This record gives sequence, C-alpha cells and structure tokens, in this order.
Amino acid sequence: MSTPLYIEEFDYPLTDERIAKYPLPQRDTSKLLLYRNHAISEDVFYNIDKYLPAGSLLVYNNTKVIQARLVFHKATGARIEIFCLEPLSPHDHALALGSTAGCTWKCLVGNLKKWKNNEISREIDVNGKPCRLVAERISTNGNTHEIRFSWEHADVSFAEILDAAGELPIPPYLNRPTEEQDKVTYQTVYSRIKGSVAAPTAGLHFTENVLEKLRKQHVFTEEITLHVGAGTFQPVKTSDANEHTMHTEIIAVPRKAIEHICRNLGHIVAVGTTSVRTLESLYYIGADIQSCSPDMTPFVGQFRPYDCQDGLSVRQALQNILDYLTATGQDTLHAETQIMIKPGYRFRLVDAMITNFHQPKSTLLLLVSAFVGEDWKKIYDYALTHDFRFLSYGDSSLLFPNV
Repeated sequence: MSTPLYIEEFDYPLTDERIAKYPLPQRDTSKLLLYRNHAISEDVFYNIDKYLPAGSLLVYNNTKVIQARLVFHKATGARIEIFCLEPLSPHDHALALGSTAGCTWKCLVGNLKKWKNNEISREIDVNGKPCRLVAERISTNGNTHEIRFSWEHADVSFAEILDAAGELPIPPYLNRPTEEQDKVTYQTVYSRIKGSVAAPTAGLHFTENVLEKLRKQHVFTEEITLHVGAGTFQPVKTSDANEHTMHTEIIAVPRKAIEHICRNLGHIVAVGTTSVRTLESLYYIGADIQSCSPDMTPFVGQFRPYDCQDGLSVRQALQNILDYLTATGQDTLHAETQIMIKPGYRFRLVDAMITNFHQPKSTLLLLVSAFVGEDWKKIYDYALTHDFRFLSYGDSSLLFPNV
C-alpha cells in the first residue's frame, strides 16, 4: 500500500481577487516567475527567450477548445444545458466532429430534472441553413449521460453545429458568462486540432513575436495533442490524494514529434501540464507497447509509474513506439492516459516546465510539487506576495527541477 498523500498539505490561501477573470490586453505582457536552483526571480513573459538555452525543444499542445456547451429551451421555458465532454461514437474526436450523420457524446446535463422525455430539440442556423438539432438521452453512468445528436442536413458537420450553436466553456472559477472575446483569448495562437473542453492555459501567453524570438535563439518547437477534459477542474475530494480517481484524456503524437524528442533528450521544455502528462506518458507507452495488439489503444493507467521500476531507457522506450508505428503502418501514435504525477514521481522526459499557477489541493499542484519538491510553497508564497495573477487567465512561471 502506498504512503498516504494528504491533500491538506497542498493548500494555500487563494482569494477571489487573486484569480484573473480576464486576460491582459497583450498576451505576452503577463508576469513570468523564474525558478532555478532554489532561487526565484521575475520578468515579463515576452523575455522568456532569455531563459531557455539554445538547443532546447519546446513541446506545446496544439489542441483547440470547442464550443462544447449547448443550451436547449423547452416549451415551458425550462433551460437544459448539455456539456459535451468526449465523443463515444465515433470515438475519435476528428471523426465525431466531422460527422454529418449524427454522433454520440458523453455529456454533463444541467437541469436534468426538467428533461422528462428522451428527446429535446432546438432550431438553429448553420451557415444560413435552418437546421433542427435533436438531442436524445440514451443512458446514464454516474453523473454523465450518453447523448445522441442528430440533424437533418447531410452536408452539415457536428463541428459546424457547435460553431453555430455552442458556447465556449470557460472555467467555472471565473464565475462569469462566456463573452465574445473569450473565443479568441481562450485559445492559444497555435491551436488547430479541435477537441478540448478547456484550454492548455500555459500556452495562452505565447504570441507570434515570442515564437519568432525563440526561433532566433535556436529554440526548436514541436507539437503534440492532448484533448483537455472537464476532469482537469475536478478537485481532489479525498483526504488521501492516492484515493482520487484521475480522468482519462486522449493524446496524439506524430512520428516526427517522437523522432524530434528522441534527438533532443535532456533539453525538453514542456508548455503546460498537458504537455507534461503527454510526454511522460510516452515512456510507459513505450515500455508496454510490445504487448499491445494493433486493435488496442495504448493506455497509461493512473498508477502505472508506481507499479514497478522500469529499467528501460527513455530512448529505447521511444524507439519501441516508432517500431510499433512502423509495424502497424501508422504515422501518429493515438493513445489514452490517466497518469497521475505526484510527489515521488521520477520524471523521464521533461527537463523544464512552463505553467500557470494552479488551484489549491488540485492534481495540477501535485504535479508541480513532484517537479520542484517542497519549494512549491516558496514559489506560491512569492507569487501571492508579488502581485501575480492566478489560474487560467493568470500569469506564468518557468520551472527547472533541482539537480
């Protein structure tokens, strides 16, 4: 049995006024906390190129937030809100969003008690075409529901349905409705693969100017995809964090990205916790993939890193993935990860991390603590006493582990 990890030890006083409700007018003018060799300093994010060594490989998450919240109104006036979490049929995000023949999603439903019949519908306009969208409740599993969506136009995709009728789901702790500007500010400048219901917020500080400065500094970049689920906001409700159930997220890593990572081991900078989770999952996928049949989706369980001490080198683990892709005729690794990174975790691929300031008693704070140790308290105390802005629209940090 693992040693208890008391979540109360990962608390700090975050008041509402410290939470950034809106982004700054210019993304890259956010504050940047620098942590290296136990020392803390600060600068502006625009100057991050000064702190990343030439030859670093910056790995960022190119996922794009979808307008995943659909609102229906019954004849009685009752409002029913459906929050699309992840596709069930087709299970692939691209296929589900591209479907013109209906699709099924795992959803959260607000005001469920008002949904008496199996079907509800609403009239919408999609690119000038009147369209009737029908939502049918198929089954319930805990607090989530399987919802089948259908519409009559065979030339309209579900992505177009969401763009026309959906709302962007900004984080609940912003405690405000989504505004038109959020459609731009709550996306990274490099977002392009639709599928997330929350932004990989460490990337919100980047601008084309910052990326150009990094290129001139000979800092390379590479893209991976992890579609962020609503579980990222799920608080740890158990006193022992080991008893918390992590959410599962879908990842996609192209062959060329794996090859690029393999060539730059020891110089990997992850943009955000989603990139950290994806990169670290690659090691365990590579360790287990030889026993994975072509019709199985590689999967990293929550406690897989703690099951045993793998002696496999990172380079060999990545080569195992490349060999698997060759053998199965694939150009991209598609997998799922439930990995839980907590104090005591041994980082395999990530050498530095860019990340925002996370909620108290969250799995994201556990991840930061695993990376910098007990100094997470010093880092957060500094941020609290030096006017840093917190959470999704807040300021940033660049963290190096102590070696």
